[in-house]
Amino acid sequence: MIHWKWWNMKDKTIYLDNNATTAVAPEVVEAMLPFFTDSYGNPSSMHNFGGRVHRELEKAREKVAQLLSCEPYEIIFTSCGTESANFALRGIMEAYPEKRHIITTKVEHPCIKNQIPWFDERGVRVTELRVDRKGRLDLDELSAAITKNTLLISCMYANNETGVIFPVDRIASMARERGVYFHTDAVQAVGKIKISLKDLPVDLLSFSGHKLHAPKGVGVLYVRRGTKIRPFIIGGHQERNLRGGTENVPYIIGLGKACELAAEHLFDENNQVKKLRDKLEKGILASIPNTEVNGHTEDRLPNTTNIGIHFVEGEALLLALSKENICASTGSACASGSLQPSHVLRAMGIPFTSIHGSLRLSLSRYNTESEIDQVLEILPGIVDKLRAISPFKNLEDVTHFGTE
Repeated sequence: MIHWKWWNMKDKTIYLDNNATTAVAPEVVEAMLPFFTDSYGNPSSMHNFGGRVHRELEKAREKVAQLLSCEPYEIIFTSCGTESANFALRGIMEAYPEKRHIITTKVEHPCIKNQIPWFDERGVRVTELRVDRKGRLDLDELSAAITKNTLLISCMYANNETGVIFPVDRIASMARERGVYFHTDAVQAVGKIKISLKDLPVDLLSFSGHKLHAPKGVGVLYVRRGTKIRPFIIGGHQERNLRGGTENVPYIIGLGKACELAAEHLFDENNQVKKLRDKLEKGILASIPNTEVNGHTEDRLPNTTNIGIHFVEGEALLLALSKENICASTGSACASGSLQPSHVLRAMGIPFTSIHGSLRLSLSRYNTESEIDQVLEILPGIVDKLRAISPFKNLEDVTHFGTE
């Protein structure tokens, strides 16, 4: 088997797309391996062999709960963040069919946004809140949108494209005061910033393992004790009868280890990773004219920057970077197959001249300063070449184009 660090070194890849997915930590791989080989028992079996596996599964649940500062029985294991988000919204709506209104935002991940037609078909009204140019919500607009028929507010903890962190504490408090349930898609936040569900009145929280150095294929839905929710997958008794199906034990063990590591590295995330992000961002802004940060520069994740690069096409930019073995993104990986500009940046009113050339760079604790230096050496030349063939040369050329 090829060790991932050796492959990365051989390929000389500079990976700056960690909001799309992360490398599985070596410690996580090591923790998972026995559950593919010797400890393969079914955790629901009555014999001791299965019982030992069950105990390890519950230890992993405890590690997830420790990272979130909640109780282990409030953790439901799923297959991914998308399943968790679907489970949260549909499960709560089916538990309270008398309420027919939910509130979300225009900048949610597709796992939330693409559920809206499903609700429309069932007569559930959905309100999508706007954001400003910095990607921030207007809490007065949120307050005005709540009615007696409102069951749920679903707002992401941090945006996957810009890294902007939403005021989840204030939204959750507002929801509780008005008798409304609150769900937050915390896929990008868990493991990067401190989250204490003992202090936050959040009812439902979803996240995915592969965003914090666990493997793809495992996720979590937190359900606060006392919150009524209908099962999402009907089957056996697993996960408190809320999510049937034999648990994906190796991946759950890996997620538990990843959460343990994330707790240990929170200081690094908010210091070393942030310093590298800031160096990269400042270097790009200083060396490439007509660039700007999309989103708030303070209230955001420590690992993420989204930079609008005027007069370049995003796909060409990514292909040129890829030839240099630099991995980046123009937005959400779940929407990258679309030719449409990012719905997040459109909602923010980002100008036509940069919306297609916006570059999302997202770091992890495995990035190094030398990698940042290499990107800053290579990127300006790529932008110069692309701008040389652009039909637009300056802002005056496109002042007649509006924003959505």
